[in-house]
Amino acid sequence: MEEQEIGRLKKTESTSVVIRINEFQGEKGVDIREFVETNKYTGLTKKGTRIPVSKWPEFKALIDKVEI
Repeated sequence: MEEQEIGRLKKTESTSVVIRINEFQGEKGVDIREFVETNKYTGLTKKGTRIPVSKWPEFKALIDKVEI
């Protein structure tokens, strides 16, 4: 499966949150991870999480409950 970037949300001047659909160990899922652009490093970080497709409906239901 080819990785698909869904979008980016600017968090700070040097950090964005990137949402991607990809495959890891043979299972499709949604990857939500920080992307930084600094003098020392530019790229995805370990800060984030991956939701396997099998858990996506449960995760989405929880997000839908968030009211701010």
